[in-house]
Amino acid sequence: MPFGSGIFPASLSPEIPDPLPTRRPVSLGLRGICCISLTNVDGSPASYQVLQSVAYHLGPHLQSLSLGGGSPTEASFVALILGCPALCVLDLSGCNSLFTSGTLLAQPEMAQSVRQALSGLRELNLAGLRDLADLSFNRLSSCAPSLERLSLAYCHLTFELGPVRGSISPQDSSPSQFSFRNLLRFVQERAGRLRALDLSGTGLPPEALQALGQVAGLQLQELSLHSCRDLSTEAVATLCFQQPGLTSLDLSGCSELTDGALLAVSRGLRHLRRLSLGKLQRLTDAGCTALGGLRELQSLNMAECCLVRGRELAQALGSVHGAPSQLASLSLAHCSSLKDASVLSMIPALGLSLRVLDLSSCVALTNRTLQAICTYLTHLSVLRLAWCRELCDWGLLGLEEPLQGTQPRPELEHQASGTKDPCPEPQGPSLLMLRALQELDLTACSKLTDASLAKVLQFPQLRQLSLSLLPELTDKGLLAVAGGCPSLEHLALSHCTRVSDKGWAQAASSWPRLQHLNLSSCSQLTEQTLDAIGQACRQLRVLDVAMCPGINMAAIRRFQAQLPQVSCVQSRFVGGADLTLTL
Repeated sequence: MPFGSGIFPASLSPEIPDPLPTRRPVSLGLRGICCISLTNVDGSPASYQVLQSVAYHLGPHLQSLSLGGGSPTEASFVALILGCPALCVLDLSGCNSLFTSGTLLAQPEMAQSVRQALSGLRELNLAGLRDLADLSFNRLSSCAPSLERLSLAYCHLTFELGPVRGSISPQDSSPSQFSFRNLLRFVQERAGRLRALDLSGTGLPPEALQALGQVAGLQLQELSLHSCRDLSTEAVATLCFQQPGLTSLDLSGCSELTDGALLAVSRGLRHLRRLSLGKLQRLTDAGCTALGGLRELQSLNMAECCLVRGRELAQALGSVHGAPSQLASLSLAHCSSLKDASVLSMIPALGLSLRVLDLSSCVALTNRTLQAICTYLTHLSVLRLAWCRELCDWGLLGLEEPLQGTQPRPELEHQASGTKDPCPEPQGPSLLMLRALQELDLTACSKLTDASLAKVLQFPQLRQLSLSLLPELTDKGLLAVAGGCPSLEHLALSHCTRVSDKGWAQAASSWPRLQHLNLSSCSQLTEQTLDAIGQACRQLRVLDVAMCPGINMAAIRRFQAQLPQVSCVQSRFVGGADLTLTL
């Protein structure tokens, strides 16, 4: 997992969207909550009251706190931090209100108090701060002497390296800019403790990466350079020589990198466990041969590497002296050159350790790939096959596909009447063999119908399911999914135009845990479906009914009054609005 996307875990993140009563923080305090995410915090007195209440009731136990995307005042932020002396993780991503004035922690007495409160802080996320400057960064970072992990992703960094690298004096700090020279000084001072850096989207040039990598005593374990488009293959090769202890490296979107970068990674980073190479348009099969040297690799992301065909990748994954692959996660999404033959040779080499497989938009893959997955990768918890449009009912059911030109098997023919079940039972390597699935994405697999979905979507522990853009899904399929997947929390049925109010009237009661629901462009749905969902799905937080012509704004307002905890309702162009007048 790239640093930045997972450095701020929230095993339990109760959200407080409406800063009104203090009763909720009191009840949370009784439960001993240690991780919390506060959304929609602003500079209002009501928000200040909630932050005070959180600090008083939860603060002594909090280890992880996220204010990401909020706009708290400096005073409310300081008051909150002073009440949280056990913090290990702090997320201030996008909290520009704290840094706009440049006066945060300017008072020495206040800074000293905050330093005591943050003495145990290990992880700090400052991603996306447009107003971060040297002085404000120095003040905040000086209050966290134990910092080990830092995210500055998509912050605006200025690069003016002097002739003598690292020779920075105090007057170099800028009141209005965040300079790489200042960051380099911070890294030099914390080299013995710093273990993870996220500099994604900062425009890091090759010479800056070299200066960073050669800091004396620095032994990074995780480095994310996502979308640093100016980096060269030579700079990455130098980094691998300078920081051989890296276990996680994200080079996605570094568009200048070639096969040589992957070769350098393989030779220099022998203990690498997580590698992300997404959107490297110049990476080819020749570079993939180097992956065989990464014997401890657990996560590999090669999404949108459009020149990778997969044959050499399959050989590399199976070349570690015949030992089974240690990969737990593999993404080849949008690798449009992948064909069945290469994937079929790769799948047996992946082994039972694989938990996450993403083949979304690999449009040439067929039922043969799906049945190989069901045969060899039975421990998968996440399977994404969105836009694999060649998949059909035969593949999901594990049946042998009929030869072209032969008559369809009678058990797959839909009958207008009668009591006999027209759908065949799953046989052989069907989707049912993946009993550990937690997430399944079949978006836009447009050849799938109720004939297979009703039979194979029987996963009592499934949490996320996407069946969007399936034109043949009907109420019958919806009811079968409701009976077979009762634990769903995220469900996407966008553009399923044959699903109706009648189906939802019966299906809604099967999903009491549902939190996110996408029904956009479902043209047969009316306010009756909203009523059914409102009565049955009491945990719902996000609903999308955009472009549903049978649902009007009055019905949406009634729904929100019925479920006030729903924090987001997408309702663009409902009620049959004419898009041509608004686009």
